[in-house]
Amino acid sequence: MRSLRLRGLAVAVVLAAGLPATAHAAEAETPCPGVSARCVDGQLTDGTPYTFAKPDRWNGAVLVDLDFAAGGLSSPLTASLLHRGYAVGGTTRTVTGWNIAQAVNNQAAALGRFETAFGRARFTIAEGRSMGGMVAAGVAQVHPGRFDAAIPMCGGLGGAVGQWNQKLDTVFTLKTLLFRNSALPVTGIPADVPGLQQQWISAMTSAQATAAGQARIALAAAIGQLPGWGLAADGTTTPVPDGRDADGVEQGMFLALAGGPLPYLGQAVSSRRAIEQLAGGNPSWNTGVDYARQLTMAEPSQQNAVRRLYERAGLDLRADLGRLAAEPRVAADPAAVRYLERGIVFTGDLRIPVLTVNGTGDQISTVAQQQSYGTLVRRAGNESLLRQTYVRTAGHCTYTTGEQQAAIDRTLTRLRTGHWPDTAPATMNHLAAAVDGVPGRYLPYTPPRFNRMYPAGGRG
Repeated sequence: MRSLRLRGLAVAVVLAAGLPATAHAAEAETPCPGVSARCVDGQLTDGTPYTFAKPDRWNGAVLVDLDFAAGGLSSPLTASLLHRGYAVGGTTRTVTGWNIAQAVNNQAAALGRFETAFGRARFTIAEGRSMGGMVAAGVAQVHPGRFDAAIPMCGGLGGAVGQWNQKLDTVFTLKTLLFRNSALPVTGIPADVPGLQQQWISAMTSAQATAAGQARIALAAAIGQLPGWGLAADGTTTPVPDGRDADGVEQGMFLALAGGPLPYLGQAVSSRRAIEQLAGGNPSWNTGVDYARQLTMAEPSQQNAVRRLYERAGLDLRADLGRLAAEPRVAADPAAVRYLERGIVFTGDLRIPVLTVNGTGDQISTVAQQQSYGTLVRRAGNESLLRQTYVRTAGHCTYTTGEQQAAIDRTLTRLRTGHWPDTAPATMNHLAAAVDGVPGRYLPYTPPRFNRMYPAGGRG
């Protein structure tokens, strides 16, 4: 399988990453600060920093992560990985940002730097969280000749176009039904991002204090497929609401939108501003979208919450859905859409094993996007290469060290044996607890169908 890869030869990385040969001069290895390993670091040709650490007793596997060079050496997961013999490292997103295509290619270029310094790796694995998860899935699709497997954790696997269309739906609904006469923007985000974030959060907090506001917040969150479970303001996990508890589910929706340390609306503002600047316009649209239909695709507990809260507030749900249908739609700038498409559009074209991990209460990388990714892989006939797992956790990328280590170890076993080992929740939880003594939270879960699959013809 690997005989044609030319690991360790500079030409292989030049072809894979589309970078000049001068990009492959690596810095000398040195002792890693604070850990028992040898390190190499430097910059790629675009200025992106990279760092790698290799333990003395190396198991031959190296993990490449979009965000590792931004403090990864000090993380508990890195300590666990090095102890188990993994080499680990990667880049940062500081240069590329939402230039996903460049970030994907940088992972191949960084791998070349590692192998120049330390020699050929037996197993190469792209992994990461959040945007790093999206990039890891992109690496699996774009660079299967350089990487053997990928582990996208809490990544936006609906792809950038689909993910940001879904975020548009949520914000558009809030604006239309609650803040129509305000200056709060849906697209065209101004430069004062912190000020705008605070305005959105303040407006949401005021709306949450009324029965009508709660009903319409629940509707927007259901349309946007947000979780009905969130983190408190101090970052602590709130109890999982009973699905029949409309107030509890709505409170979770509100926390996902406007509470916790990383509210959905805060990220929706800051990242949209960054994307619009890079893309030269708005890449999202809702022309032709039927929001009444999208409500029917929400989880049953959320549909129940919407109906009950509308009844309590004395509001007409059908009338509000009519208002949404009648509201002038947002059209995308075609050039901006093409920019996001060039980043990555997931097609299901897998040639290497991929194991995904996603939290059921993730407000940023919503869990329904995992359904989109899985559907595309199955339609392409590659389901044997994919395993998808779910963790019962609120917040964005809030996994324990053990939960992450379990996913990585299962993937390495897949590479060593050529067959998927057991990835059932009970097994994953047993492996996770063995790492750090913290009970694992993997669970059986079937996500709802993603309501903004892109391209739309991919609907299963």
